[in-house]
Amino acid sequence: MQNKFIAAIEAEQLKKEVPQFEIGDDVEVGVRIIEGSKERIQPFVGTVIGRRGSGVSEMFTVRRIVNNEGVERTFPIHSPRVAHVKVQRKGKTRRAKLYYLRDRVGKSRRLRERKGALKQENDRAAAAAAASAAAIRPSKPPAEAEPATV
Repeated sequence: MQNKFIAAIEAEQLKKEVPQFEIGDDVEVGVRIIEGSKERIQPFVGTVIGRRGSGVSEMFTVRRIVNNEGVERTFPIHSPRVAHVKVQRKGKTRRAKLYYLRDRVGKSRRLRERKGALKQENDRAAAAAAASAAAIRPSKPPAEAEPATV
């Protein structure tokens, strides 16, 4: 059982918009980098090989290959340093952790793509945005039909 004070503090730290992605997806994670007085967002593009935890301590691991060397980075989902997570490609997997990809090289480390999954998700998001825009926009009365002239 969790202490109610700890739960209240953790609830403040949670992000309102949690990124929707799964294990096997190719994602672009926008990481906020602070250099002196400037701040910029640096993309980290790779495959999600694991996800663990819950609530404020939920984390995900992204793996990519740089100069023929595997690089893995673990990000807290609710961290303010993570600006965004964009899904670029949906991967088809049958496991919760993809640690076997560490041993793979070249094309064999690619996952099969879930056909139409990204398109369906984008269509669903566009429909939801259109519905919310329609709910906000006041409805106009229908224009009166003019009699047809022959």
